[in-house]
Amino acid sequence: MKAAPKSKAYHHGDLRKALRDAALAILEEDGLAELSLRAVARRAGVSHAAPYRHYPNHEALLVELAVEGFLELRAEIAAAAAAPSQKSDRITGIGGTYMRFAVRRPALAKLMFGPQIPNRDRHAELSDAAEAIGVEIGTALDDQILGLAVWAAVHGLAMLALDNVIDLGQRHAGLNVLPSRAEILLRSLVATRRE
Repeated sequence: MKAAPKSKAYHHGDLRKALRDAALAILEEDGLAELSLRAVARRAGVSHAAPYRHYPNHEALLVELAVEGFLELRAEIAAAAAAPSQKSDRITGIGGTYMRFAVRRPALAKLMFGPQIPNRDRHAELSDAAEAIGVEIGTALDDQILGLAVWAAVHGLAMLALDNVIDLGQRHAGLNVLPSRAEILLRSLVATRRE
């Protein structure tokens, strides 16, 4: 009898990225409760000790995932805001972009903003990355106060919808309806503001 082929050993040059990718996959597919350094090592195909080369503990991994999430979201917002348009269109574009990110990465969005990282105040890079989202939105709208209001509105909407506290159609049609619903709601807010 032939032995079953062994799984391919890890031979990639970027262990940190492989670990981060494995962690994101576990987070989005299985949830935070299943995300441990041991599970990440298993998913990445490395020894159980390998993650400790880059992450001294579970919290360090969570912080890096959250910071990477903030950087990704900020880049997407910047790209949406770069399109020449009226301020009202930039608001709805940013709102739709924000909601698309939350729909595509719901567990990461909750990690980025939620209480799952126990010592948030000890990680300046985390608060700096979060603050940069608000600055990016405010800069895109040429108004930091309006940027904060738009951020608060779309973030609140995203979290309420992801937690199924409100139904914007996602219970029946799925999460993919949320970006267009966010754009509609933000457009109505902008119209109300003009009156």
